[in-house]
Amino acid sequence: MITFTKTAADKVKEILSDADDDCRGLRIRAMKLGNYTFRYGLQLTNDDDIVDNDVKVDAEGFSTWLDPESAASMQGTEIDFVEADGQAGFQINNPQAEPKWDDPVAGKVQTVLNERVIPALAQHGGWIELVEVKGGIAYVQLGGGCQGCSDASVTLNEGVKTAICQAVPEISDVVDRTDHSSGGMPFRSS
Repeated sequence: MITFTKTAADKVKEILSDADDDCRGLRIRAMKLGNYTFRYGLQLTNDDDIVDNDVKVDAEGFSTWLDPESAASMQGTEIDFVEADGQAGFQINNPQAEPKWDDPVAGKVQTVLNERVIPALAQHGGWIELVEVKGGIAYVQLGGGCQGCSDASVTLNEGVKTAICQAVPEISDVVDRTDHSSGGMPFRSS
């Protein structure tokens, strides 16, 4: 199910020791945004927050609760606590958030997305997923702050397409399959 590194478990126990007396442990939520993109939530929980169908996971020295959908979406997940560059936080390593491609070209495109594109879009509340590679074309889906953003086509053509086509010569074009009309919270609108 879900495991915590020693560093993460120690941090959770530290947080719980400072919490109110009615705190029972930690609630974890995983909201699936795309095929492989998740938004996670961690919060302290008490008796009023726990429901009958929650999945309880006992860690070393504390308990966590997940709704059934989150529990299914987080099978095999490891939670760590990391500190780097003056920042600290929980890092969720979820194998269900890691796309696996049989096609080596799709694998190359995914590497470019993981290393260059996803971190840049995340800074603006956006995300991107590779949908498929067919006939030398990489089909992608944008979400979060990128869905419905007036700059999405610029981001796609000048950022995403350039990065992918330069790094993966087998790709001649990148096509956006996003329904931008349903985007509700663009980072920038003009």
